[in-house]
Parts: sequence; C-alpha cells; structure tokens
Amino acid sequence: MTESPLARLRERQEWKFFGVLPKADLPLTVLWWTLLLLSGIVPAVFAIATGVVVGVVAGGGSLVGPLLFAGVLFLVMQLLPPVLQAVSMNLGSRVSAWLNDTLARTCVEPPGIAHLEDPALAEDLTVAREFDRGMTGPPMFLNVDFIAAGLLGLIGGVASAIVLVGFAWWAPLVLVACWAATHWLLRESGVWSDRNTPEVRAAQRHADYAYRLATDPAPAKELRLFGLAGWVVERFVARRQRLFELQYRATRLREKSVLLCLLIVLAGNAAVFGALGLAGVTGGLTIDRIVVFAQSAVGVSLIAFGGLNWALDGAAAPVAAVLRLEGAMRDRGALARPTATPQVPAGHAPVREIRFRGVTFRYPGTDRLIFDRLDLTIPAGGSLAIVGQNGAGKTTLAKLLCRLYDPDDGSIEVDGVDLRDLDLAAWRQRITAVFQDFVRFELPLRENVAPAGPATDDELRAALTAAGADGLAGLDTVLAKGYPGGTDLSGGQWQRVALARALHAVRTGAGLVLLDEPTAQLDVRGELAIFERVLAATRSATTILISHRFSTVRLADRICVLEHGRVIEQGSHDELITLGGRYRTMYQLQARRFDAGFDEEGVAFDVLG
Repeated sequence: MTESPLARLRERQEWKFFGVLPKADLPLTVLWWTLLLLSGIVPAVFAIATGVVVGVVAGGGSLVGPLLFAGVLFLVMQLLPPVLQAVSMNLGSRVSAWLNDTLARTCVEPPGIAHLEDPALAEDLTVAREFDRGMTGPPMFLNVDFIAAGLLGLIGGVASAIVLVGFAWWAPLVLVACWAATHWLLRESGVWSDRNTPEVRAAQRHADYAYRLATDPAPAKELRLFGLAGWVVERFVARRQRLFELQYRATRLREKSVLLCLLIVLAGNAAVFGALGLAGVTGGLTIDRIVVFAQSAVGVSLIAFGGLNWALDGAAAPVAAVLRLEGAMRDRGALARPTATPQVPAGHAPVREIRFRGVTFRYPGTDRLIFDRLDLTIPAGGSLAIVGQNGAGKTTLAKLLCRLYDPDDGSIEVDGVDLRDLDLAAWRQRITAVFQDFVRFELPLRENVAPAGPATDDELRAALTAAGADGLAGLDTVLAKGYPGGTDLSGGQWQRVALARALHAVRTGAGLVLLDEPTAQLDVRGELAIFERVLAATRSATTILISHRFSTVRLADRICVLEHGRVIEQGSHDELITLGGRYRTMYQLQARRFDAGFDEEGVAFDVLG
C-alpha cells in the first residue's frame, strides 16, 4: 500500500521538529506562533492603514482616526520583532533542555546497556549529544530565532498576497509563483532535502572525535609527547571541512539558474505593476487603493526570503535523532521478560551457587561468539578468579552476572532460579563491582565511596581503610581540580577509592563482589596487600576476580581458565599447576618477565611461587 503524502510529511524530521515545540514548552510555543502570525500580518494591515490615510488626505476628511490607527500599527511593528526574538531564543533553550533531558532518560532508563554499545546507534547518539556545541551549526536557541525569521517572511508574503487579491485574483498567484520559484531555482532540492544522511552523520562523528582529542585533558600528554598536536588540529579541520562540504552540497546555489530566476521575477513583477499602473491611468483604481496594492505587491517578495530556511536542518536533525533513539534504545536496551510472575525476590542470594548452563552469547550487531555453550558453577561464599587471554570473555561474564545483557541461549541460575526471573532491582542491590572503566565522580570523597545514599563517617573510613585509601583526602574534598579546594588522584589512588566503594556496598548488604582488574594501576606489593584486605572484608560474600596478575589470582579459592568461549580448566592454584595445562603455561610465561628473582618493584619473586 502506497504511503499517503501526509504520512510521508509526518516522517520528515522538519515536521518532527515543530511537533517537539509544544512538548518542550506549550505556553511558550503558543506565544511564539501567536507572535509570528501577528508579526507577519501587521505589515499587510499597515499597508491598508496607509492607503486609508492617503484616501482621507485626498478626500479632505479628518486624519485623527486614520493617523492614530496607523501610528499604533507602526509602534506594534517596532515592538513585535524584539519580543519575538526573545521568545524564540527562550523557546530554543527550552527545546534544547527537552532534548537533553529526553536523551538522558533514553540512555539511562533501559535496564541493559546494549543500546549504548551498539555501533548502529552511535552516529545518531553523536548528533543528539553534540547538537548544542555550535561545531556544526548554531546552537538551538539561535536556530529557533533564525527559523522564526524565515517563517515571518513566509507569513508576511502570504498576508500581502491575500490583500493583493482585492486588486486582481491572478496578481498574487503570479507574484507568489515568481518569488517562490527562487527557492527551487536557487537551491538544489531546497531546505526539505534530508541532510542528515549516514554519510553526514559519519562525518560529524569523525569531526567530534578529533575535536575531543584536541580539547579533552586525557589525551593531552600523549599528543605532546609524540608530537601529534599538529596532526590532531589538521585532522579536526579536515573532518570538519568534509562535514561542511557535505552539508553545503545539499543546499548549494545553482549558478546557471540565477539569470533564469531573475527573468521570471522581473516578468511577474512587470505584469503586476504594469497592470496597477494601467488601472491608475485609466481610473480603474483610486490613489489610496494603488498605494495599498503597490505595497502589498512589494510585500509578496518576502516569500523569497522567508520559508523553511537552512536553520531548520540544523534544528531538526538532533530532534529527529533523539526521537529515533527513544524507540531504538528502549528496544536495544531491553532485557528478557521473566517467565515467573511475580518476579522472585533476590533475598540473600547467592546462598548456594551461581551456575552458567550452556550459555551462548555474542554482542548485538557482531558475529563473534563470546561464549559457546559455557558451563560454570560458582559456589557461594568463596572466591573465584577468572583468567584467560584478552577477548576470552572475562568482562562479558561480569556483565551477564549484572544482567547488563541476557544470554542469547542457555541460562544463568542463582540458587536454582533463572537470573531472568529474579527481581532485577533487588538482584543488583546484591551486587557490587569494580570495573576496569570505573567511574571517577567529580564529587566529594564521601559521595565517591557512598554514591547511593548517606553513610556515617565511621562507615566511610572503615571502607577506605580496608581498600588502603585512608588519608588520600578529606571526606568532603571534591576529587577534581576544577573545584575550589578540589584535588585530583593518581590512577592507583582512584582504584583504591573504587574498591572502597565496593567494600562499603558489601557492608550495606551486597552479597556478590565482581572485581575486573581492580588493582591494575597498583604495583605488585600494593596489589597483594589490597587483595588480602579485600578477601578479608568480603568473607561473607561471593567474590569473583578478573585479573592478569597471577600473584593475586593464586590467592583465590578457585581459578577458572576461559578460552574460546568455554571453561577449559578449573581448580585451585596448586591443582592447576600440578595439572600442567593452560594455567601453568600462562603462569610460567608471566614469571619469566621477572629478572633475577625480583619483580619491577624490587619485591622478591617468591610471592609468585
């Protein structure tokens, strides 16, 4: 079935932009449209008032009323533009806030995280996130003002054309056709062309990445150390230039059509003004009507300078991107519905064990199989270390346990209950984790350790001490240099704070601790001391450690070796060394990195033996 023109119009991103305005601020939107209509109509009414004044002068009547009316209209014409501009900018700011609020909810609300890691959504996410930075066009508050200016010209031209109907029915049709032709003859496919193509979005994403390389603090050291400062600037300029070229190509002038456009406009205006002159000479029109219709004929020209201008592209693209992301992210970030109704409370799980049964998993949008019928049993109350080569699925295993993703096949059971049937919020309250890319909150130390709620100073200090992070800063010190009295921490110190956050969660009820390379930025001696403290502080919980350092791994009760999506070895450190398999090979390869029986920190190698 063929889609109707109206349905196709509703799918346009420009239509969606205007649909978002009342969602952003309904009263302000109503005021904006009202001011637009008034601002467009008043000049046409003023032309009529001018004609009335001229007619009164010619007829010798009283000028008080006509002049007063014309004067009021003139004042209104002067007052409306700055008021409309202010309302437009405020409405643009409200639209910007609505887009940012909607995007934040869209990203945060789905229970999973597949929508944030899906490459198919990355370009829309870049457009939606970066639209107000002014890199690819004016910010939203200016865009709405520019859009208002374009619509004002369109409304004013149409209003003048309506007045011109009083002269001759054909006159406004001719002038509207002539001036409207400029939009099609001087622009390639006009403003209604969709500039938000995949090619344009990709160019914007590349430009944004180069921009962040140049402006973010994190890459600054390497850029200077390796002499890449000039390369980054050149890359950003080239990517941005490519983006501008693609956007310009959608609306560039056809230079060969300028002459044709000029001839059409001249012919149309010659016909209308010639007819007006002839009517005046032959007595068909009085002087006052000639004044009104001549001004109206000139006013129709506003159509050429009004309409849906270029600013609508820049304003509509992020709106369309956010609206697309709303549905797509909700679907991609969704998790499987539970089979049990109501959902099973998490209680004190895990009490007995966590079991992976034939789990198969690959990330959405990829063909690579991460787990291939994985079977693994994790006894509750102990510690399990996960080792394996990069890409073996160690971090993915932690994500599945947190239910950030669901398996494609198979199941994960907690005390015999499918993880998908457990109450999600209650289960996550039973978990705490330190991931490789843990969050560094630009907040006071106390809120870094206990971000979910209030905690006593004694509780916070106990968690910091257990993580070896006591004395790093005062509890009320902001951990960022950009704030008064703030400070920054080294990578190792930040890891201790993240560990303190996890240990505090254990003290407040978490029963499963996931540690994904939790001490990678600490030296061997510090790592050993910290992990021994962590094991002591988490005796009541089930601890899963992911680490490349075997000096730490060997302290776990059991060790699991992952390879090609399956468990290939499992046992204690001594059992796996005796087995002489993959674990022993990896252990010995790491041991050979140390010279003369000492590690890089001067710690005797017997800590690894």
